[in-house]
Amino acid sequence: MKKLIAFALAAGFSLAASAAPETYNIDPTHSFSRFEYSHFGYSTQVNKFNSTVGKIQIDRAAKTGSVEVTIDPKSVNTGYDTFNGHLQGPDFFDSAKYPAITYKSTKFNFVGDKLVSVDGSLTIKGVTKPVKLEVTSFHCMPHPMLKKDACGANASAKIVRSEFGAGKYAPHVGDEVTLGFSIEAIKE
Repeated sequence: MKKLIAFALAAGFSLAASAAPETYNIDPTHSFSRFEYSHFGYSTQVNKFNSTVGKIQIDRAAKTGSVEVTIDPKSVNTGYDTFNGHLQGPDFFDSAKYPAITYKSTKFNFVGDKLVSVDGSLTIKGVTKPVKLEVTSFHCMPHPMLKKDACGANASAKIVRSEFGAGKYAPHVGDEVTLGFSIEAIKE
């Protein structure tokens, strides 16, 4: 009987330990943030940032979590150096005065066991607005090369850039911007 009780307690502790929040560091070499907007109605321009860092914490059993992401606006990459410099100026990101774009979650939203969206706050140029990220995929598993647990996610949201003090040339250059995040994170 004592062995049965000891086994049950050990199993209970094992389950409790696996239900604890897990922390993952965003891998900047396999993560990036992008933004898309209409250019005079001719085309949809797609650009990205080369520096995205942060942390994800998730408790899948409790269906809770948090994410903090920091993007360096000086890492904007349009494929054209002159335009990169223009976007870093006061009309858009003003990266000399505001060296970080941040997203901090307030709530993870699940349907069953599936993470479907994240509520949070986006800060650009010192202006903070609520932004809901729609999660199109979220998957965790052992990383085959690193031999550690890892998670990956894709998420997107639409914002109005003029609400963040970056509305130059709107409405001709689209004021609505689609943000996209492709994230991979490695367990601490």
